[in-house]
Amino acid sequence: MAFRTVVPLYRLGFGLLTFVAIAYQMVNLAQAGTLDPVHYLTFFTILSNTIAVVLFLVGAARWRSPRSQSFDLLRGAAVVYMAVTGGVFAVLLGGTNVDTAIPWVNSVVHEIMPMVVLADWLLDPPQNRITLRQGAVWLAFPVAWVAYEQIRGAITGKYHYPFMSPAHGGYGAVLFYSVAVLIFMLIVCAAVVWLGNVRRPASA
Repeated sequence: MAFRTVVPLYRLGFGLLTFVAIAYQMVNLAQAGTLDPVHYLTFFTILSNTIAVVLFLVGAARWRSPRSQSFDLLRGAAVVYMAVTGGVFAVLLGGTNVDTAIPWVNSVVHEIMPMVVLADWLLDPPQNRITLRQGAVWLAFPVAWVAYEQIRGAITGKYHYPFMSPAHGGYGAVLFYSVAVLIFMLIVCAAVVWLGNVRRPASA
């Protein structure tokens, strides 16, 4: 019973913290006169954190209700996106301005929340077994985002991340980084599926 009480409070607390972080940074950019709402809200980091926040808050609100496999699959997707957010930021974006200049906000969305979401997956694993094929579906959103990034960037001249811009090494470099991140995502997907199945209750 204690576990069932702590988990929703954990989700509620970190969900609200991340929501406040995203909103606070947005307000700060607006006050500085540098806010581009569409650009800010479509950073992969912000989208991934938003997905995690929504799932955390829904999970907290529905903690007494039976959990569907669809919801667990969405949770798994959030784990993948947040793990990639943290990993790519650490490897490729350290010191880069990605519209999260406020230190505590940057820590929440790039460091704390990725670990929190992974911990949630381990503490409260999926009820049903997840297949690799189901896990591969999680790649649909990142692939769609890359397509959006290239189309919008070509039109506006603004890209969210330096490695997504052809101004830094041409489209060959963009392709290289995109494939590298995709491979990393495939590995993360497989790891999240494996961890979920390993941690799943033996009777499920």
